[in-house]
Amino acid sequence: MSFEYSVTYSAENKYENPVENASWQFLIVPEDNDTQELISVDIKNSMQARSEFSQNGYGFQTIRINTKERLQKINFSVSFKLKKLSFNPFDQIPLFDIVSNYELVQSLTFKVDFEPFLRQTKYTVLPEGTENLFLFDSSISIFENLQKLNNWVYNFIHFNAGVTHVNTVLDEIIKKPEGVCQDFTHLFCALSKANNIPARYVSGYLHQGNGYFGDSQMHAWAEAYIPQVGWIGFDPTNHLLVNDNHIKVAHGKDYNDCSPLKGVVYSQGANETVHSVEVQAEQ
Repeated sequence: MSFEYSVTYSAENKYENPVENASWQFLIVPEDNDTQELISVDIKNSMQARSEFSQNGYGFQTIRINTKERLQKINFSVSFKLKKLSFNPFDQIPLFDIVSNYELVQSLTFKVDFEPFLRQTKYTVLPEGTENLFLFDSSISIFENLQKLNNWVYNFIHFNAGVTHVNTVLDEIIKKPEGVCQDFTHLFCALSKANNIPARYVSGYLHQGNGYFGDSQMHAWAEAYIPQVGWIGFDPTNHLLVNDNHIKVAHGKDYNDCSPLKGVVYSQGANETVHSVEVQAEQ
């Protein structure tokens, strides 16, 4: 079975003083992979500025928009249509060789191969003394431990929009455990890495028709590497394995690698950006 999704990403940028020259990069295009196929992309902006496609450092598609016209406000709207294949995450989970898997993740070769996603970053560093918040049980498989971690983070953080921001670090989250999807994801990744399991931050879209937690912007979840299987998606915000309702855009070490909008603007004074996302599904 497959589903067709339509996604509309909208953003409005306002500037206190006139802008003479500006460039924006959007990391919002759904990835083409084994479970989803991008069908079409429609890009519009209120200044009729030129747009082009490029790739970021991880190979994910970006949209670049440039203008040299004078402005104080610009609106962007990008619509996507894609097909998503139905899949059961449990279908690909084998019987694990538990002992050899734990030996593998402790090996030097494994640590070198997966170093970028074992490395602590500004957003995935655990405060001193909290490294043992969640410890893996070596008598059960890595996959089972990651499921337990997914559940632990889901119960530890209270979903509350508006109390954190894109620069919130784990020290703040652990002291006051409430926030949104990026906070759940950063904590999951940090604790996975603390237990020697590579983890990466994923940005994308979530079809919320089933009552999932999220907000009106892009969603975030994690992917962890499991020996014998590969990368598996975990959504600690909703206590789920990633499924048909998750539409992947990109992955990286943390939010900074997956920020949906970056820009260079030649102006002075304050600016404001407002994003919104609408996801519709049709079987």
